[in-house]
Amino acid sequence: MALSGFVLAGLYILVLASQSLATIEINMEDRVEVLLGKQVEISCQYKMDSDPSTAIIQWYTKPAGSNSQRQRIFYKDNTGAILDQDSSLAGRVTVDDSIPGSVVLIVEPVQLEDELLFICHVNTATEDGKEGMTQLRVFSKPEVPKIQGVHNGISVSEKDPTQIATCQVKNGYPLPNITWYRDHTPLYMKEGELGVTNQVTRDTNNLYTVISALHMKVKKEDKDAFFYCESSYFVPEGTRMTESDRIKITVHYPSTSVELRQVLPEGLVKEGDTVEIRCFADGNPTPPLTFKHNGEDLNEQLLTDDQQGVVLREATRSDGGKYTCTALDFLDPETLEELENHMELSVHYLDETVVVPKSPVVLSQGSSLQATCNALSSLDTYTVWFKDGQYVSDGHTLKISNASMDTFGTYQCLVTAPKLPGLQSQSFLEVFVQGQPQITDVREEDLQDGENSVNITCVVQGYPTPSITWDLPDQEQDLNGLSSSMEIPGGGGAISTLTVKATSKLSVVCEAVNEFGKDSRVHKIESMEPETTPLPTTTTPPTIVFDTTTPGSVQIGLSSTTETDQSSVAPESNATAGPSIKFVPEINATAGPSTKSGGSVTVKPPRRVHKEGSGVIIAVLIICVLLLAILGSVLYFLYKKGKIPCGRSGKQDLTKQKSNKDAIVMEMKTDKSDEAVLLQGVNGEKKAP
Repeated sequence: MALSGFVLAGLYILVLASQSLATIEINMEDRVEVLLGKQVEISCQYKMDSDPSTAIIQWYTKPAGSNSQRQRIFYKDNTGAILDQDSSLAGRVTVDDSIPGSVVLIVEPVQLEDELLFICHVNTATEDGKEGMTQLRVFSKPEVPKIQGVHNGISVSEKDPTQIATCQVKNGYPLPNITWYRDHTPLYMKEGELGVTNQVTRDTNNLYTVISALHMKVKKEDKDAFFYCESSYFVPEGTRMTESDRIKITVHYPSTSVELRQVLPEGLVKEGDTVEIRCFADGNPTPPLTFKHNGEDLNEQLLTDDQQGVVLREATRSDGGKYTCTALDFLDPETLEELENHMELSVHYLDETVVVPKSPVVLSQGSSLQATCNALSSLDTYTVWFKDGQYVSDGHTLKISNASMDTFGTYQCLVTAPKLPGLQSQSFLEVFVQGQPQITDVREEDLQDGENSVNITCVVQGYPTPSITWDLPDQEQDLNGLSSSMEIPGGGGAISTLTVKATSKLSVVCEAVNEFGKDSRVHKIESMEPETTPLPTTTTPPTIVFDTTTPGSVQIGLSSTTETDQSSVAPESNATAGPSIKFVPEINATAGPSTKSGGSVTVKPPRRVHKEGSGVIIAVLIICVLLLAILGSVLYFLYKKGKIPCGRSGKQDLTKQKSNKDAIVMEMKTDKSDEAVLLQGVNGEKKAP
């Protein structure tokens, strides 16, 4: 009996052990993190010996704290599943149990109130339940920090730390942290030197807003520093940081030095420049400034708009001297100090040039001149002479020797200051040289007016100014109103222009006259009319014929004919006795040998001679005519002596005809028409021997 009792007891223990080994195992994450508004999945993995479909699964939520009550949000068994509608997750939660041994709770969108402890409970009808827990953490990324500095300046003389800036971070969860920086160096609180105060608020959306204020005692060096704040916050991936913009603060500090400086123009100053002198104090703000010139207060009208400088418009040499700037800083009454500095201003000048002798100067040809040019200046000067824009010499003295017409002109004396470009002065000296006019140029210009008009310009040099006249020797034409004259600018000559019509070849004479003499020049103008070709003519050689048919007289005839016309001229008688000759130039005749007893001379035809032919041709013509006259006289003498037969028997009575005068007439015509020459000699009454 005892043995059987021990057996039964062992069996009972084995049954209990087998039941304890049949417990449920649950696996869950301790913590799940999610951003606000996103979707989160909380997984519950379980194992059991019995059929998983017989498992009873329940989800609960529990706020933080040991005394809080849990609230069921989901129930499921083999008959169905229920989502509790009285929980804060109602409408936003779903459960996925499609995989045996796994149930996933899905919440979307996540709200800040969902930061709870989620409990998964699994049991069966015959097995005790098991549960696992997961803590859900919700995060909200805050906005970028916004920094704002104080608008007014901060004095270094403040005894306590002064607020210099604030930094605001909004809509963060959990509470973000703010750190201050100066030039990349974090700032830490220091009693009496630096402090930070934070103000935390929670908005209706349960997100945090943090406002941090930085207080510090500033120094002069802080005027160049930049400040910013940094926000650090948590996200599911870890910790993040965001920086604000950089700002500078306005620091007020007293001046320690004053500088007076010329800012306009750069370099040396000359009269007429605009000069600006500024006073620079190294304090902030700039303290009140006062200005003096040579110890006297300056007129406020000369100050700049910001009262920190002096402007001198069209400066003169009297503006030069000592300028003083004084600064009185009231920023720190305990260290009230007057600062002063000064500078010297030089306004350079160059007076008007003085030329001796004064302009104008009149010289005689061959004379000399020595002129000087000087100008008072505050700088070293350089003098150079020009004539009509061309370099002549440098130095204060101009020397002219053996003056001629080329000496005439305008001489420029230019004085400059090499150290100060733009500072210069100049004067002019007009030099005239007395003398006979000289025509330097005669030029012709076609007016292209369709009337063959041309302008003839005559340029004359001379002093006193000569008068210019025109002449057309080939034509009798009134030139009044056809010419215009003007004096060369500066004197020393004149220019005259004549307008004529070039319908034929012309010779124009320009004549210039003054009290020292005159000068003239001939200018030939070619005809602008189109040339025409004359018709050809044939001229027969002229013949000299002796006619003795008239008793008591001998007629010698010289005639010539052309194919187009014939003419003869009757002899003319002179008022006085004796032979006379009428000579018309433009014929050239040469007597040939006699061909019969009556006497005939063949003369070469006359040659065309232009109006402007030379005097040599005229002289030859006169000699030829004289030879003809001598020949006629010789023949007449021989006839009277009986050396020449009359051509008929007997002697002629030469006393039957009387004449009161003897005449020898000779007429010559050009080849433009038929020519006839008649030479007749008639003697007075004579008795026969």
